[in-house]
Amino acid sequence: MTFAPIFNPTPRIERVAFGDSGFCLVIDDALVEPERAREFAVANAAAFRNVDFNAYPGTYLMASAGLDLALRDFFAQHLRRFFDARRVLEMHCRFSMVTMRPEALRPFQWFCHRDNQSVPPQQSIQASVLYLFDDTALGGTSFYESAMPPAELAAFYRDANTLRPDAFARKYDLAPGYQCASNRYFTKIGSVPARWNRLIFYDGSLLHSGDIFAPEKLSADPARGRLTFNGFFTSRRNAG
Repeated sequence: MTFAPIFNPTPRIERVAFGDSGFCLVIDDALVEPERAREFAVANAAAFRNVDFNAYPGTYLMASAGLDLALRDFFAQHLRRFFDARRVLEMHCRFSMVTMRPEALRPFQWFCHRDNQSVPPQQSIQASVLYLFDDTALGGTSFYESAMPPAELAAFYRDANTLRPDAFARKYDLAPGYQCASNRYFTKIGSVPARWNRLIFYDGSLLHSGDIFAPEKLSADPARGRLTFNGFFTSRRNAG
């Protein structure tokens, strides 16, 4: 099954500010025929694979070339000017579904994260999420600030990647589960609720996490699970 996606040619872009300088751009009614994107994912349900290249707690399906290019063009035409992004150097996008039970998560999946860990200083990264599910209880996206100094934050992330789950839980007094609120280590500074055919863009350096308030609702079925279409744009920073 193939389809030619069309993004809204006249999007209404809402800027939601939080923290000292953080913001998220929200576009409702992003796709002209959003049901076709979900139908594509449903038709290719058997091709979803477990994520094994980053901390995402679920499965993914690479996008069709048409949707990939359509999102890149939409970003360049309507969103890039809001960021420190002079020119897009690389782009990756995929369908994704959060599927893991809270008790199965590794420590580095228990809390918020950034997308720009391996991006050099002269480049920036922007991220997008298109919500392709009807049940808003499956959760939107929240943003956070660290309550720790940089050195402690770095040690916290190292431990999350190296300690066994039980050892990490004891050391930091944390239990397995998805982060949906502030704790002693991270302060929640804003959130965007999920909505069918809502598209959000944000700076990948912001700490963020999916709001998995109802993990019992998670499913590996694209027709009823937390299906999103995620984009990541590595850009050259503006001159000066």
